[in-house]
Amino acid sequence: MKAAIYTEYGPPENIKITTLPRPVPQAKEVLIKVKASTVNRTDCGFRSAEYFISRFWSGLFKPNKPVLGCDFAGEIAEVGDGVTQFKVGDKVYGFNDKTFGGHQEYLIQPEDAPMDLIPEGISFETAAALTEGSHYALFNIRASGIKPGQKAMVYGATGAIGSAALQILKSMDIWVTAVCPTKQVELIKSLGADEVIDYQSQDFRTTTHRFDLVIDAVGKSSFGECKKVLNNNGIYISTELGKNWENVWLPLMKPLMKGPSVMFPLPTISKEDVSYLGNLAKQGKFKPLIDRTYPLDQIVEAYNYVETKQKVGNVVLKIDSE
Repeated sequence: MKAAIYTEYGPPENIKITTLPRPVPQAKEVLIKVKASTVNRTDCGFRSAEYFISRFWSGLFKPNKPVLGCDFAGEIAEVGDGVTQFKVGDKVYGFNDKTFGGHQEYLIQPEDAPMDLIPEGISFETAAALTEGSHYALFNIRASGIKPGQKAMVYGATGAIGSAALQILKSMDIWVTAVCPTKQVELIKSLGADEVIDYQSQDFRTTTHRFDLVIDAVGKSSFGECKKVLNNNGIYISTELGKNWENVWLPLMKPLMKGPSVMFPLPTISKEDVSYLGNLAKQGKFKPLIDRTYPLDQIVEAYNYVETKQKVGNVVLKIDSE
């Protein structure tokens, strides 16, 4: 089978297309013929090992899991003994940031892994984009404890995480201000934002609203800046570590501080989370944005584009050449 592999950390050019043996499912496992995946921040982070801490999961000196790709969508090609949840021919989607493997033609998954049947009417390409950014958004939203009727700001509303956070928050009946660049204002309005701030012409801190939650989905703000728009019990969550890792250690100071606070929850994903996101999509409450689609052979170009940090939503990788 065709696969994109990397054998050392570094730039996108370290990814090479090669041929690997087709895996065989064992008991309670399924073999998925992958139709689509994504290239995303998670893949980029593990490939580059820019944050050294990632090596404690992926290998200190060289990658121990050479095929990246945490998102996947495809069709069950074979099932192992004892599988009861899926059958050959089922169309499935899911997320795997433990062993990865979406950037290859066939993928083994335990039947109880975070995956589910693709909702009717949703393509493989859309299904592949249903989980990565959105599960980060969903976990952070739940961790914050925000409730219907409260207010949230999403800073960086055009990325995979930000655009998902906006839509998930709206599905929960939360009032949302979204911050984005000029050229994406109309797009973000179409996703249901109650207020859109064009950061290229307006300082987001000049808004008159005060928020129960600020999610910085791109890591370009700081708690110090966002305190000004948070209410007294408001929470700031960033998807990045922050300057001097402040988003990691500031939550430890919460018992000593009054007023707004910082959270840095470590995300997890379950089969139920995957189903929840799929159901939102089925109901028309969540539609992952897709910026570009690349064939597997152009994966280096896909990585280079993602690392411009200019993508809108998701970059999809088409795996199946048939």
